[in-house]
Amino acid sequence: MLIQFPPPPMKGGITVTMEDLQCLDSGKYLNDVIIDFYLKYELLFFLFIKQKRSHIFSSFFYKQLTRRDNASEGGNSDSQRRHQRVKTWTRHVDIFKKDFLFVPVNQEAHWYLVVICFPGLGEPKIEGWTGKSSDVTEESESQDDAQGSKSFNDDVEKSHMRSDNIDTDTGIFDSCLLCLCSTCRSLCWFPLLLGFKNGSLDFCEGVAVCPLCRPCILIMDSLKLSLHERVFKLLREYLQSEWEVRRGSPRDFGPDQMKSSHCHVPLQDNSSDCGLYLLQYVECFLKDPVVHFDLPLHLEQWFSRQQVRRKRDEIRDLVLNLYRHQNLDNRLGKQLSG
Repeated sequence: MLIQFPPPPMKGGITVTMEDLQCLDSGKYLNDVIIDFYLKYELLFFLFIKQKRSHIFSSFFYKQLTRRDNASEGGNSDSQRRHQRVKTWTRHVDIFKKDFLFVPVNQEAHWYLVVICFPGLGEPKIEGWTGKSSDVTEESESQDDAQGSKSFNDDVEKSHMRSDNIDTDTGIFDSCLLCLCSTCRSLCWFPLLLGFKNGSLDFCEGVAVCPLCRPCILIMDSLKLSLHERVFKLLREYLQSEWEVRRGSPRDFGPDQMKSSHCHVPLQDNSSDCGLYLLQYVECFLKDPVVHFDLPLHLEQWFSRQQVRRKRDEIRDLVLNLYRHQNLDNRLGKQLSG
C-alpha cells in the first residue's frame, strides 16, 4: 500500500498501491482505483467550497446498479431490484438536495461520465444573479428596459473601472451590472467578468443571460461510442425508485421531465486516455460549473489536449506527495507515542 485517501480516522478511504500507480504510465488505461481516488481528492480538498452542491458516486455504482439479477433478489420489478442493490449507497446523502451527481461509467474498457443535474427540480427554473447593489430606482429600471439588451462593453465604460477591485489571479471584477436578461426578459444583476492579461483589462462580450437550471442527464464521452440510451433509461428508473423511497411519493422522471443530452466536449485522439478525460470533465465542471443549461451544451473549448496529457504526471506526483506526507505523519506519531 502506498497511501490511503482520505487518511484515517476519516471514513471511506481509497487505498492506492504501486500497481495502481503503474496505470498512470503513458499508453495505459486508468483503473477504477485511480479514478475513485482522484475524484474523491477533487471533491474533498481541491474543490471543498462546492462540495455541498455535488455528489460523486464510486466507479462501482453503475456496475452494481446494472449487474445481472440474482435469483434471491426481491422487488416487484426490474427497476426496484436494481435500486435495491445500491439502496445503501445513499443512506448518508439526499441526492435530491444536490445540484449535480457525477456517475463515472466503464463499459467495454471505456470510461465516460454521466452528470445528473438538478435531480430535485421538477421543471426548469430561471435564477437571477444577485449583486452587492440592490437599490435600483424605477427611473433607472425603465431607462435600462427601454434601451434593451446590451453587451457588457455597451453598459460599462472602462474609465469607471477600478483596478483595486480586480482579483488578478481569477480576473473577476468584484461588482455587478444591471442589464436586460435575454432568458427571462427582465432586469437582473450580473457579475462583471473581465480578463486580466499583461496588466490590462479585457471586457467580456455577449448578451447577458440568467442561469437556467434544468433537470437533465448529461453524457460526456471523449469517444462518442454510442447514443447511451440504455444509460439514460436505467438512471431515470433509479432516480424514480430513489425518490419513492426517500420521499414516499411517486414522481415521473421520464424523458419529458428529465431531459437527456450528449455534451459537445473535447475528444481524445488516442485509445487510452478516456479515464483522464473523465477526470478532466469533472474537474472543469466543479471548478467552473455550467450555469445556463440550454441543451446541448457546447463545451468543445473547455480545455486543451495538452492539459489532459499532463494529468498522468500530475496525479502521480500527487500520490507520491501524499505518500511522503503520510509516512512523515506516521513516523512523527510513533516518536510521540514512544
